[in-house]
Amino acid sequence: MPVVTLYFDRINKILGKKIPKTKIVDTLPFIGLDIEEETDDHINVEYSPNRPDYSTDYGIITGLQGLLEIKLGMPKLKIKTGKNMIKADVSVSKVRPYVTAIEARNGILNDETIRQIITMQEDLHNGLGRRRKKVSIGIHDLDKIKFPLRYTIMAKNHSFVPLESDVSMTVTEILEKTETGKKYGNILAGKDKVPIIIDSAGNTVSFPPIINGKFTEMNNKARNLLVEVTATDKNAAEGVLAVLANALQMAGFQLFSVKITGANNSTASLKPRDLILESDLVNKTLGINISDSLMIKSLKKSRLDAKMKGKKIVCTIPRYRTDIFGVMDLVEEIALGYGIQNLVPTMPESVSAGQRNDITKSLETIRSLMVGLGYTEVMNFELTGKEILYEKTSRDSSKMISVADSKSQEHIILRDLLLPGMMEVLSRNVHESYPQKIFEIGTVFEKNSSIREVIHLACLDAHKDANFTEVKSTLQSLLKTGFNLSCDTIPQKEPMFVDGRTGSIIVSGKKLGTIGEVDHTIADNFKLRTSVSGFEMKLTGLIFD
Repeated sequence: MPVVTLYFDRINKILGKKIPKTKIVDTLPFIGLDIEEETDDHINVEYSPNRPDYSTDYGIITGLQGLLEIKLGMPKLKIKTGKNMIKADVSVSKVRPYVTAIEARNGILNDETIRQIITMQEDLHNGLGRRRKKVSIGIHDLDKIKFPLRYTIMAKNHSFVPLESDVSMTVTEILEKTETGKKYGNILAGKDKVPIIIDSAGNTVSFPPIINGKFTEMNNKARNLLVEVTATDKNAAEGVLAVLANALQMAGFQLFSVKITGANNSTASLKPRDLILESDLVNKTLGINISDSLMIKSLKKSRLDAKMKGKKIVCTIPRYRTDIFGVMDLVEEIALGYGIQNLVPTMPESVSAGQRNDITKSLETIRSLMVGLGYTEVMNFELTGKEILYEKTSRDSSKMISVADSKSQEHIILRDLLLPGMMEVLSRNVHESYPQKIFEIGTVFEKNSSIREVIHLACLDAHKDANFTEVKSTLQSLLKTGFNLSCDTIPQKEPMFVDGRTGSIIVSGKKLGTIGEVDHTIADNFKLRTSVSGFEMKLTGLIFD
């Protein structure tokens, strides 16, 4: 989890009001922050990546202002029309198509403000930016730049002096020799030409998403900043820009728009949006009975605007709140504004006692049997990444189910198989002794005419003698002992398994899964240097409907 350092003196200075330390510390958890460390002069807090506006003390103080009722309602971005322009060439469309920017003028930077801005920049890169692949940010000393700017592509022999260097380097040298080039160069793998932002004097301002030019480096003498954002997704770029703009405005800068033209780019408006909420949903979800006026006040304490329109609440959401997608998010904001501590537990209306259903009982039987057979249970997320699920396993991704607006590159695909995630578990445990025998029971997602959830069982054996016969014996023992079922295996081809050492699992005439020895190439992809065998089968339709 990302960590932000909050200095008590700085909090009070930005708040414009003296608040006791104990009051600040007691309030922070109620805006969704975890306290990691507290000292006499500062406190370190962890925030959830779904709240990128909390990536600086400015964003966190914005939340504190609401709960402490110092300021209520939505902070309004005041953006004046600027005179400067960035033009995107058509050539960037297939490399990194979108650029947007804003100017922050007449501000004062001290060491702590710079540290907060740089920390925010990296947190946004890692979260919304998907480690710079989706979005990357450049922050520059505006006064050193000659406008208009041009966003284009250049050959890899293009040279300039990069940040943290005093010598000119080619793009190739930057990718091969610098720390950021080595770390993020894979984003541009296979590209003959790379995106570059240059000014009208021919100076290189930025080489996104890798590194800025040295000559626009931000320091505490800078009074005017240019913030440019490049991206593969326009909406994500504008969301990141809004987070940056809100923090810089709170830091005392005046904001000016930058005109963006060319190649399907346009100037970002960063306007708020409205969502309509029904009060009955709030009361039923939270188990309370509060008035519409109290709901509106609670939303304003969460730094949103709200008003009644007929019998419904119209909530206005600032552009930087990229975490709010629907009305249930607004219910959460009301809970925070109302006060989590004020929600009183109640007894359920039902007088009957709960009990385990038949599916749970069957799954517990399988778990017990697998443990008895010498296996350890693992549990992976139902959301995973394309690399693990398809690329490392050489599987067909044509029926891949992607999640819109995921906050993490590792959790963007709904899994359709358990085995890839289990291979990743083995790859993270290569330092442990063998044999390693693991199993997992979990939900996977089938995509045909619709998306359907089904429950699978999978197991893997990893040791030098792991083979088809061993894992088939495990499968037969499980089915016979637990459910008095028998199975057959018939040869088939499966990308993850060795040809001739894999087969379909047939139970009562139905194909329910696959069994085999993992191909050595696949094992190598997961950095495994031992033999691996395993199976995966569908439990839905076999043990239960």
